Amino acid sequence: MNSHKYIFTSLTRITDLAERTFDLKKMDFGQWATGDYVVTEIVDPGSNTLLLELPNGRMRGVIGGEMVIGALGERFATLEATGTWKKVGEDLKMNVLTGAGLLGKLTSKSAFIPNMMEVLYKGHVVRNDSKLTMQGFIEPIVDIPFNTPVVLFVGTSMSAGKTTSARIVTNLFKLAGYKVVGAKLTGAGRYKDILAIKDVGADVVMDFVDAGLPSSIYPKEKYKEILKHLLSRIALQKADVAIIEIGASPLEPYNGDCAIEAIRDHVRCTILAASDPYAVYGLMKAFDIVPDIVTGIASNTLAGIEMVEKLCKVKALNLIDASTTGALKNLLSKKTGLPL
Repeated sequence: MNSHKYIFTSLTRITDLAERTFDLKKMDFGQWATGDYVVTEIVDPGSNTLLLELPNGRMRGVIGGEMVIGALGERFATLEATGTWKKVGEDLKMNVLTGAGLLGKLTSKSAFIPNMMEVLYKGHVVRNDSKLTMQGFIEPIVDIPFNTPVVLFVGTSMSAGKTTSARIVTNLFKLAGYKVVGAKLTGAGRYKDILAIKDVGADVVMDFVDAGLPSSIYPKEKYKEILKHLLSRIALQKADVAIIEIGASPLEPYNGDCAIEAIRDHVRCTILAASDPYAVYGLMKAFDIVPDIVTGIASNTLAGIEMVEKLCKVKALNLIDASTTGALKNLLSKKTGLPL
């Protein structure tokens, strides 16, 4: 099969699909599962602003009729869109739920985002008559204890400022000469977030895609096993510090609560990116988390900062304001024991 005929999305970055031949096989809906690699044909490119993310993280424009390889999955984003492969109907049409190639039937979307790309299922990617899945490309490793000191980034919602804040903190640790591993434990598959951490110097980056999931919406007990694998991979890096992001919000169905519990004993500093002060209060109550710093949209103005500090009794810093860097360094040094 000529692989140049296909757009390989970034969810295929853990595979050899672009290098080795494969076949196509239509499968009954009862055989479908989260993480299956499938071939789809673009029947409606949606808005002309929509792009697909390639395995190297670069974005690519599309035209109708092109063939896309992505993975079946689920998305439940508060600010943009929701969808799942489980709702695909008899017409076999679905949508590209994230630019990374997360495929499923759109179930709702914000009025503020453009129409999403629609694709038609053409078949599963198979070799030797067996379907190829994300999990099938993951090499097993021995579970090892996770003891890496963590700076944890949590958000009250998507697009609250987590990744921007994580970039700033990663850069500070790298400038001080430390080995840094960056990881995203939950969310919906995109390569750009962990690449942003890599861009500012992180020695190694990884996320749930590297453990075989298109998004972390997955049965809780199975997700815990996958998380154990991911944490073992992080531990193998023997980094001085792990910059860990919980994608979306822990209140959303992405297993953020599981991820936080799994690393809670190793978290040295918690930075909460918040959309508004009231959301800070709600998240603190829901998850018994007292952040060391609140940042993000809620800290953009003095009014927001004062309300966070008055309502929640926690420090608010607008980390993208260079005048806060000294205070940030002092706090990180004190909490992690790693002088900056």
